[in-house]
Amino acid sequence: MYEHVLVPTDGSPTVETTLDHAIPIARDNDATVHGLYVVDNRIVTAADSDTRSDLESSLREEGKTAVETVTDRAESAGLEAVGELRKGTPWKEILTYTEEADADLIVIGTRGKSPREKIVSLGSVSERVVDNASTPVFVVRGGE
Repeated sequence: MYEHVLVPTDGSPTVETTLDHAIPIARDNDATVHGLYVVDNRIVTAADSDTRSDLESSLREEGKTAVETVTDRAESAGLEAVGELRKGTPWKEILTYTEEADADLIVIGTRGKSPREKIVSLGSVSERVVDNASTPVFVVRGGE
């Protein structure tokens, strides 16, 4: 049923819980697991010009580690894994990658932000993915 399972990650502890669901689904379907981290372009461009480059480098390093967490867990479970690091608006890049990789399931974590937190952070990435995806989305609520 599923050949390519996409696990977007922001590097938070929620991805561990997300992987607890994504890995068995991928294993049951002999699917490839795709780990994706998106450097949020809005955060980078909002930084002052003196710190922008350092901030982007830091986010890229964080992203590399986050993607490795996903791919390492998948490979440890005997699955094929692919990792990708992109820059842009997270929810838009997730949907673009979904199409490009022909992913047939997105397993995404959510931290359960309050409505106020969502406004401050420009909304919930997982909500926007759910609202705009043409692919099935499995949302995993992370424990805090």
